[in-house]
Amino acid sequence: MSKKKKQEAELTLKNSINGDLFEQLKQKKAELEKGEAVKKEEERLKKIEEKKQREKNKSFEELLNESSMDWKNFKD
Repeated sequence: MSKKKKQEAELTLKNSINGDLFEQLKQKKAELEKGEAVKKEEERLKKIEEKKQREKNKSFEELLNESSMDWKNFKD
């Protein structure tokens, strides 16, 4: 009897619910995963745009300090 009970306990969700319902759940999972991927991509693009805006709004002094050129070489 214990073997039979173990087999019954091992039934999966797929075996215990209607096939149509299982397919609906699989589709919903796929939609959620796709939505999450879209959200991550939008967040990545937003970060890139914010970085561009920060670069665009830098002052001349900040740009000069970040420059790797040695301005002493251009003095007369």
